[in-house]
Amino acid sequence: MTAVPRGTTLVVGLGLSGRAICRHLARLGVPFMVADTRREPPGLEAFRQAHPGVAVHGGPLEALDMSEAKEVVLSPGVDPHAPAFAGLAEAHSPATGEPRLIGEVALFCRAVRGRVAAVTGSNAKSTVVTLLGDMAAEAGVRVAVGGNLGTPALDLLAEHPDAELYVLELSSFQLETTPRLDAECAAFLNLSEDHLDRHGDMAAYRAAKQRIFHGARHAVVNRDDVDTWPAATYALADRQIVRFGVEPPEGSNWGLARREGRTWLMQGKTPWLAADELGMAGRHNQQNALAALAMGQLLGLAPTAMASVLRRFSGLAHRSETVASANGVLWVNDSKGTNVGATLAAVKGLGPTLDGRLILLAGGEGKGADFTPLAEPLAACARGAMLYGADAGRLTEALEGRVPVRRFDDLAGAARAAAAMAAPGDCVLLSPACASLDQFTDYRARGDAFCRLVEQLKQDAGYGVSAS
Repeated sequence: MTAVPRGTTLVVGLGLSGRAICRHLARLGVPFMVADTRREPPGLEAFRQAHPGVAVHGGPLEALDMSEAKEVVLSPGVDPHAPAFAGLAEAHSPATGEPRLIGEVALFCRAVRGRVAAVTGSNAKSTVVTLLGDMAAEAGVRVAVGGNLGTPALDLLAEHPDAELYVLELSSFQLETTPRLDAECAAFLNLSEDHLDRHGDMAAYRAAKQRIFHGARHAVVNRDDVDTWPAATYALADRQIVRFGVEPPEGSNWGLARREGRTWLMQGKTPWLAADELGMAGRHNQQNALAALAMGQLLGLAPTAMASVLRRFSGLAHRSETVASANGVLWVNDSKGTNVGATLAAVKGLGPTLDGRLILLAGGEGKGADFTPLAEPLAACARGAMLYGADAGRLTEALEGRVPVRRFDDLAGAARAAAAMAAPGDCVLLSPACASLDQFTDYRARGDAFCRLVEQLKQDAGYGVSAS
């Protein structure tokens, strides 16, 4: 068995976040070594060149004696409940009293000097984080944006040392190894079934997400999803909690209301922006805008700057992204919809806004999820569901009898059938409710393939789609 030298920090995982952890420790002059379950992880040679002399253990973690390590820092993809860490999960440093098993964001919290705004949730995190970052920049704030989205949090510290505000997207994997975040503003957007292969059940998944509130000065939560509300553990006063939702709001909370024939984004009785002025489509994106506005106001951002961003922001790639429109048919790429909650948000967001009906493209690896919550919303607004991939059968069982369904081997067949079925006023929505790894390398590759399919359909004389 290989022993971690006494007083050495052990970094576990040599992926994107693991390499950022190593760069951070090197900048601080902290002695460290690295472990990865893969004997030859990608980028190993480049790592050795960047960190000569740093020991690398490749293979089973059980072959490492971690008892003398100063602390063990995990990449988000590493499960802290793995047998190799038995005894470390509850251990604390005798010198500092801090946990000995932590993650990258815990190191970030020790070093950060600017304010932190953090966003978690099963869905829409990236959209809200990007909106808030753009709003801060528009308002003249020195802002750095990253975390689970884009640049790792520790690299932000090196690249933007003078940032006044750090806007972070945080996953449950990152939060469960963060003892205390101390965010100026923490938002929990929604909770739906996901990552149960890691967390075991919804209670553990929610508990990991809830850690975003530890030490928070303000919280932004979903009025319509009580699972997002801070647990009593985090002792936030009610005046520190701001809620957003689709109903007309009260007090300082945020919501939607009709005025003079238009839907408005409102804070209490104060209108901020008409929904039809937003650059993004769908009711779910109106909620994303409300969450960003709530956070921005708590952070003191200028209202005019926030409204300006909302008018021009058209959404992120693969997240309810309009990719084409012609013959009265809208094509939307929501490949990032990798779980049932995300697809529900897209269906409920787009369906009520259409003159016609929705045609859903869904399928892939369902990760054991229950697809039945999709049935009722689709019955209300869908012309059909085109199902493909590894879990097409389970999707069919969940939806059959509520909406017309057809099964295909792959996305290409499903897209062509959708084109043949679509009528003016309809929307063809790729929102798979599944992971992509049965047929694609990731959700981006799946979304790119969908965009290419739509481009091919442009060449079909019988379906003259033109890019929007």
